Amino acid sequence: MPTYKAPLDEIRFLLEDVHDVGQLAAMPGYEEATPDLLFAVLEEGARLCEEVLQPINQTGDAEGCHLEQGRVTTPTGFRAAYDAYRSGGWSAITSAPEFGGQGLPHLARFVFDEMLCSANLSFSMYPGLSHGASNLLERFGDDALKARFLPKLVDGSWMGTMCLTEAHAGTDLGIIRTRAVPVDEGAYAVSGTKIFISSGDHDLAGNIIHLVLARLPDAPAGTRGISLFLVPKLLPGDDGSAASANGVVTGAIEHKMGIKANSTCVLNFENARGWLVGEPHKGMRAMFTMMNGARLGVGLQGLGVAEVAYQNALAYARDRLQGRSLTGPKNPREEADAIIVHPDVRRMLMTMKAYTEGMRALAYWVGMLMDVEHRHGEAGRREEAADLLALMTPVIKAFFTDVGSEVTNLALQCYGGHGYIREFGMEQFVRDVRITQIYEGTNGVQAMDLLGRKVPDEGGRLARRFFTLAGTELAAARADAAVAGIAAPVADALELLQRTTTAVMGRAQANPEEIGAAAAEYLRMFGLVAVGWMWVRMATVAARQGGARNDARLATARFYVTRLLPQVTSLAAQVAAGAAPVMALDPSAL
Repeated sequence: MPTYKAPLDEIRFLLEDVHDVGQLAAMPGYEEATPDLLFAVLEEGARLCEEVLQPINQTGDAEGCHLEQGRVTTPTGFRAAYDAYRSGGWSAITSAPEFGGQGLPHLARFVFDEMLCSANLSFSMYPGLSHGASNLLERFGDDALKARFLPKLVDGSWMGTMCLTEAHAGTDLGIIRTRAVPVDEGAYAVSGTKIFISSGDHDLAGNIIHLVLARLPDAPAGTRGISLFLVPKLLPGDDGSAASANGVVTGAIEHKMGIKANSTCVLNFENARGWLVGEPHKGMRAMFTMMNGARLGVGLQGLGVAEVAYQNALAYARDRLQGRSLTGPKNPREEADAIIVHPDVRRMLMTMKAYTEGMRALAYWVGMLMDVEHRHGEAGRREEAADLLALMTPVIKAFFTDVGSEVTNLALQCYGGHGYIREFGMEQFVRDVRITQIYEGTNGVQAMDLLGRKVPDEGGRLARRFFTLAGTELAAARADAAVAGIAAPVADALELLQRTTTAVMGRAQANPEEIGAAAAEYLRMFGLVAVGWMWVRMATVAARQGGARNDARLATARFYVTRLLPQVTSLAAQVAAGAAPVMALDPSAL
């Protein structure tokens, strides 16, 4: 059975030494968010993840959710786990105090969510969607909706979902068919069918608040005609309690490859009573608030599962005796050496370690950007953070989940045949993490968002901010003898990424398909360079501090820049090949 231990030492190193989390306490509204307070909160969160959530991960996968007589029940132990989650105040840690939240920095939620995903990915999705729903409602709901629904979403007694996808539409939301017809007192009757709704129905909370994309009768075609509606599963009574059924019917639970303990549902809305959130026909603008938050959350899912898979692969490699070291027995008293002595096993473990620790550093930097955007006292800093956050969102979502899937497969490979057997838990990690490359916009969609929208946006302003910031830091590190050997390859890779950006944008002026053909490889280049930059940051601190743990960080940084970062060269060649090789065959010849 797999285990999980929150990497609190690594978390503290990143927050305190690399990213200077102490600066948050200088921002308006975060005065009490000192490093000591944040670490105390995260230590308690780690205890919940290790002692309550991780032990029901494998059993939840085996049991799955059940739909009987229109009601969904979650696996054994999930209700008690959610009660512990809610009673501990975890649903409210970063929500606004005026609605019952604790008002902690977004970064605290970012770190906690990584631990949740490591411990139990299926469970993490239930409160994760509720957190996104409350953020959206706080920003776009009117005062009446906020007063009626937000306090219960924040305290976790009610939970939320996002209902976008329809069977015929998939990612093409412009052709959805769900309708909303005005009825009385500002309410609407919502009718239609949504599929793939994570946490669509369950027994964890007293009510479920669905945020539903639908069309008004006078809606223009395409995404410009989509509105957003709040549709509760149960209509609130005059006393605020969940009182009566509301025409929201669970048609089915999807039979899935993974995340089986999360209730992914088909939901039928049958003249369900709902209320408009935001302006008519402006639903996509509001929903993107929740979608972008969810995309960052999905990136953390890739990171979280990568971390727990690595931990277990490392433990197995230290214990499993098989074969002898190529340089002679390392354990002569036993009949074989532990497999960790073999170079290929070491290669896999180092790859997992370098990716996971580098991605964590990048994730926490992005988490800091969220707080700078919302709380910094200088408008220029807020604008810079918003630009970088927008640029990095598709990178976090796609790169982290691509690599997360690669890391979990490497972890399974370390186990050999035992990795393919259910009792060891590795095959569940592989199945669970695979969905992260698909939902909240497939990684191909994220790549198109990065190269087709974010890079050229505002005349290239967003990309220039990243290139300037990273380039300045890398130039300084390259001049530092202690880390020059680590910084130089990353600086060269950044320059190659910049040249590749200019070249593909130039070709796209003549042929728009150049963007689509290059997007996936370009996003991976971007992710590799960004993680490399974080490794230079970590190496700089490690070289200054010294000690065995920091020596290990320096060794991992060198592995990253010599064994993983060189992918950028071949990726640049693939991008340079252009659209012609991709589009050359007629579809009939494929």
